[in-house]
Amino acid sequence: MATKLVPAQRLYPGSQVQVTCDFYMNDALTDPSTVTLKTMKPDGTISTYTWAGGTVTRAAAGQFYRDVTLDAEGLWLFRWESTGNAAGADEGEIHVLRSAFA
Repeated sequence: MATKLVPAQRLYPGSQVQVTCDFYMNDALTDPSTVTLKTMKPDGTISTYTWAGGTVTRAAAGQFYRDVTLDAEGLWLFRWESTGNAAGADEGEIHVLRSAFA
């Protein structure tokens, strides 16, 4: 499993990022049985998105993403989970800077 959050850049509230994850089995991109993305805002609010629910997009075999609007400054946490083929979990974080215009 390989997660790519965003390229290294300065992010401010209102930025939209594409959070992606690639799922592998025996070095080949593979669709898991289920794909779940959890996001945690800086205030602790957790949102859950799933491939089955249509809130995570499959770009190609084993490649999934979700566009996320970062609407608050602080530390955002992300967790991908999968079951079945290519089962696993991976996490990442994004720091959203305070805007001088907020």
